Amino acid sequence: MDFNKDTAKETAELLLKIKAIKLSPKTPFTWASGWKSPIYCDNRITLSYPPVRNFLKEKIAKLVENKYGKPDVIAGVATGAIAIGILVAQELGIPFIYVRPKPKKHGRKNQIEGYFEKGQNIVVIEDLISTGQSSLEAVQALKEAETNVKGMVAIFSYGFEVASDNFKKHNIELSTLSNFNFLIAQALDNNYISNEELKTLEQWRLNPKEWKQN
Repeated sequence: MDFNKDTAKETAELLLKIKAIKLSPKTPFTWASGWKSPIYCDNRITLSYPPVRNFLKEKIAKLVENKYGKPDVIAGVATGAIAIGILVAQELGIPFIYVRPKPKKHGRKNQIEGYFEKGQNIVVIEDLISTGQSSLEAVQALKEAETNVKGMVAIFSYGFEVASDNFKKHNIELSTLSNFNFLIAQALDNNYISNEELKTLEQWRLNPKEWKQN
C-alpha cells in the first residue's frame, strides 16, 4: 500500500491532537468485540473540528481521484463513514449513497440507501479499518447490487494482518490516509507515549485478539 508520507504524518498528528485516537497502554479500552486494546479510535470526533474535517475531505477526495479517476458514486459505510463520505462526494461533485450492515426490517427493506444504477463505478469510504469484516460486507452488498466497486479509501487502519488477508481474499484494494505505524511514530515524536509504552502498543498490534495487559 502506497502512502503519501506527509499526509500520513499530518493525519496521525491531527487525530492525536483532537483525541480522535487515544493511547492508553496502562489502562486499556475494551472494544465492542471484547478485545482489550491500548488504543481507541473514534473518527466521528473529526466532524466537530472544521479544519480537520476539511483536511480529511480534501485528502480523501484527492486520493480517490488519483487512484481511480472520478467515480460515478461515493458509498459510505454506515454509520461511521456516512458523514465523511458525504463530504468527499460533495468535494468531487458526485452522488452519494450509504450501505447499512444489514437490510432494514421494515419499509422498503433497503441495505443500500440512495440512488445508483447497475454497472456504475463506486469507491467506498470508511472511517476506520480494524479486521475489515464489516467494511467488506458493505462491498459485498454493492457487488450483489451489480455495481463495480473500484476500491476502498479509509482515514485510518490499525494494519492488522487479518485485515490485509481479508482484503486480498475479496480482491479489494484498500488505501488509507494514515495507519498504526505512522501514528505511533508521531506519538513518540510528540511525547504522547514513552519508549516502554511503545513496546506495549507494538506487542498488542502483533496479536490484538489474545493481548492482555502485563
